Amino acid sequence: QVQLVESGGGLVQAGGSLRLACTASGRTFSQYTMAWFRQAPGKEREFVAGVSRIDGTTSYADSVKGRVTMFRDNAKDTLYLQMNSLKPEDTALYYCAARPGMAVMRSRYNYDAWGQGTQITVSS
Repeated sequence: QVQLVESGGGLVQAGGSLRLACTASGRTFSQYTMAWFRQAPGKEREFVAGVSRIDGTTSYADSVKGRVTMFRDNAKDTLYLQMNSLKPEDTALYYCAARPGMAVMRSRYNYDAWGQGTQITVSS
């Protein structure tokens, strides 16, 4: 099982930017399709972005499309999420997730490994 550790969260004003990182260990990072999810208080955990292990194809939720870029560095076993033009509604606990399958899936139940999460708080 791969182990995941997120970092990079924090408090930012609306319109600001943050870059999240997810560092993997324990298994070959390149063999996993990766994704970011988020969960706000009282809400379900929702898909944010994902990247396939096969060809690096990315997929984004409509709520973040155009403001977020996800990329992976297999040489560093690290996944990144660059978030720009942040909004108060982006406030949530952000999780990194991994699955051995080829395709990016938008349901949390398709992912086998999870990090502990990193908090993003966007003030208005």
